Amino acid sequence: MNQSLLIMADCVPKGLKNPQTIGKQDIDVKKLFNKSCKSSQKKVYLMVDKDVKNIFENIISKIKVIKAAGGLVKNGKGEYLWIHRLGKWDLPKGKVEGNEKTREAAVREVEEECGVKVDYSGKKILTTYHTYQMSGKLILKQTAWYEMGVNNSPELTPQIEEDIDIVSWFAPNKWRTLLGDTYPLIYDVVEKASSHFKP
Repeated sequence: MNQSLLIMADCVPKGLKNPQTIGKQDIDVKKLFNKSCKSSQKKVYLMVDKDVKNIFENIISKIKVIKAAGGLVKNGKGEYLWIHRLGKWDLPKGKVEGNEKTREAAVREVEEECGVKVDYSGKKILTTYHTYQMSGKLILKQTAWYEMGVNNSPELTPQIEEDIDIVSWFAPNKWRTLLGDTYPLIYDVVEKASSHFKP
């Protein structure tokens, strides 16, 4: 939500700094989204309840959900594929089309956005959720992320029509700068997939 986070959990996560605690009766995603848009500061909202799954399902039943998929792609040199889009470092991803499976969509999006052939796709890393407004309506983007790989270190071509101006391979020890100029959800994907990496 505009760089702010809504964390729903059945216990207080360790290491969480200064969250604003809210009750389930205050979970109005549209109001929280509008509030975060008016603030220049990133905020963390925390709701703790034993029935998180049902509360979450109730929330998404009231919002339009768009399914998307993307990949964290490793090459033969141990480098990972990053894209630069609209002034931020990001990972390739895009909307799932028609009856397409999320894994198929993830591979297609990586290949289209980066001009590269994916040689194998691995396990699912996690699913992220991101809210934004389109034509005055709140949208929830649900993105499934997968590990992927390519042989060797092929040349890349950015999909300019998707506002991508750079696609490049980066070794994990070069990620600190990228993670300082990306979205919180991308940080989550990288952290989940690469527990050895410490920013």
